Amino acid sequence: MKIKNNILLILILLLVISCDKRSAFDQYKSVGNAWHKDSIVTFELPKLDPKKAYNLYVNIRDNDDYPFNNLFLIVSLEHPNHRVKVDTLEYQMTNPDGSLLGDGFSDIKENKLFYNDKASFTQKGIYKIHIKHATRQTGKIEGVTSLNGITDVGFRIESTE
Repeated sequence: MKIKNNILLILILLLVISCDKRSAFDQYKSVGNAWHKDSIVTFELPKLDPKKAYNLYVNIRDNDDYPFNNLFLIVSLEHPNHRVKVDTLEYQMTNPDGSLLGDGFSDIKENKLFYNDKASFTQKGIYKIHIKHATRQTGKIEGVTSLNGITDVGFRIESTE
């Protein structure tokens, strides 16, 4: 009976692990308990099939210390020829009642934020993603120096096939 339970557990684990076949890249980097405005999180992307299209996502882990209901990001995609495409993005991070959006059972929530669809990586060489926050308090020009409640910043690439 114990052997059957162990085999069942192994099969379930294999099923869970193999369900994410669309993921071509999924990585997080810690920013500590707060994300400093001068801290740029950079990801070097793996070689991707130039014939495929991909959906791109910024992943954010936050907790109850996050004081705003939205998040502003500046995301730069650096091509191998050093051409850089820069986007300023805004994401809703809380419900109207102030509770955090995202997945998770504790006070830490994980947010998969859409960045780009049907992207292709046709140039040979290394692509890089650079992410920094650009959050400001209402009515203030200066950016928030230390953005509390953000613990990890990630980037995910999924095949559209």
